[in-house]
Amino acid sequence: VLRDDFRQPPGDVVVAAGEPAVLECVPPRGHPEPSVSWKKDGTPLSDKDERLTIRGGKLMLASTRKSDAGIYVCVATNVVGERDSEPAELVVF
Repeated sequence: VLRDDFRQPPGDVVVAAGEPAVLECVPPRGHPEPSVSWKKDGTPLSDKDERLTIRGGKLMLASTRKSDAGIYVCVATNVVGERDSEPAELVVF
């Protein structure tokens, strides 16, 4: 089972360059419990980037750069399938 509605979709975030940014996402209820990953501008994010941390549903950027600005989508996945959240925009000034 994987419900359609995210318990908390990510919201738009505005930060100054060099500041940390946090995008929060609480995935839909599902069985088994869905895992959360993130996409930026349609491309899956890798946690190999040392500035990125994905913990629970949170995406944390340690020190934002102009290049981090874009549209982020939270992706909930389990054996049943995958759901994308509404998009959220990260603005870096």
